[in-house]
Amino acid sequence: MYRTDLDRFQQKKDQSMFQIRWQCPTCVLGDRKDCCNNRKKGTERSTRKGTPNSLPSQKRKIGVTLGRTEPKVPAISIVNMKIRKQLFPFQSSFQDQNDSGLRFHYVAAGERGKPLMLLLHGFPEFWYSWRHQLREFKSEYRVVALDLRGYGETDAPSHKENYKLDCLITDIKDILESLGYNKCVLIGHDWGGMIAWLVAICYPEMVTKLIVVNFPHPSVFTEYILRHPSQLIKSAYYFFFQMPWFPEFMFTVNDFKVLKSLFTSQATGIGRKGCRLTAEDIEAYLYVFSQPGALTGPINHYRNIFSCLPLQHHEVTMPTLLLWGEKDAFMEVDMAEITRIYVKNHFRLTILSEASHWLQQDQPDIVNKLIWTFLKEETRKRE
Repeated sequence: MYRTDLDRFQQKKDQSMFQIRWQCPTCVLGDRKDCCNNRKKGTERSTRKGTPNSLPSQKRKIGVTLGRTEPKVPAISIVNMKIRKQLFPFQSSFQDQNDSGLRFHYVAAGERGKPLMLLLHGFPEFWYSWRHQLREFKSEYRVVALDLRGYGETDAPSHKENYKLDCLITDIKDILESLGYNKCVLIGHDWGGMIAWLVAICYPEMVTKLIVVNFPHPSVFTEYILRHPSQLIKSAYYFFFQMPWFPEFMFTVNDFKVLKSLFTSQATGIGRKGCRLTAEDIEAYLYVFSQPGALTGPINHYRNIFSCLPLQHHEVTMPTLLLWGEKDAFMEVDMAEITRIYVKNHFRLTILSEASHWLQQDQPDIVNKLIWTFLKEETRKRE
């Protein structure tokens, strides 16, 4: 059954370390004179199944807070306590069409002053895909999971030209500086992995260690896809996404069936031996991507890729860990080993035989252990 009552979005997961509370912006702000529970009759209501029907469609925004089941010990620190959201004003080097800066949304765990670990999600995901890593690494790192440009609560410029790779790379550089750091451990999955590779290539001084999950070096990807029709077929969605509006429409059909099947189907989803997404996890994804225009920004990332590749510079000079789920339905595993030739430093590749494309959610305990091992290694530059 679909959820249509706000209270059901606020159910607690007694057996979980985390809890999600879906709140309307007015309630989050603390001004209950016009909150969703006191709004006059006749106000426009949202119609998508699975969202609170008391929220007006033009204000259906996600308010997510993470915390331990013990309320006095929050797992996630809040940047702006007034609105209880992890939002910070960020002035990008690339301006939108209104010549205004972009505001990026992120979730942080761990004390300020600790070394920074920056997490970049893939498609179609948002910061929530790193929930297991936020909890795991906050003891020794300031862990920041970002909503990329156009995703979730982060601003979404309207034109596809605003999503070129050079803009996405500059975003990460400027965010790092806005957080008060000049270097970090950079981790990326899928499309976020592509961005992580490029940041490491363009700004090597800002990345102490690079960890990529299920995405090869960009040069490997572009060369391999041209020579292997099987990978070309698996990457057919890159070409499908070049069409205007129709890809977004297809994701919405039958209450976002495509989105749900990506994570749950036998062909592309997390396997039986993996850590399957709960109903609440799926609902979190549905809620975020059902917002008006929420799919256009993410798909616009792909609508510029052919104008940005191949790369002029290739070498990665910092210690690098590449984690790969062998059952990845979108990326052939052979690309993982070829990636080695572009890393001019310590390179470690670990392939998990029964894991899917959604590796950090599929096998969080194993992934976290592998990352810990890599982070604690004393590495030296290969000669």
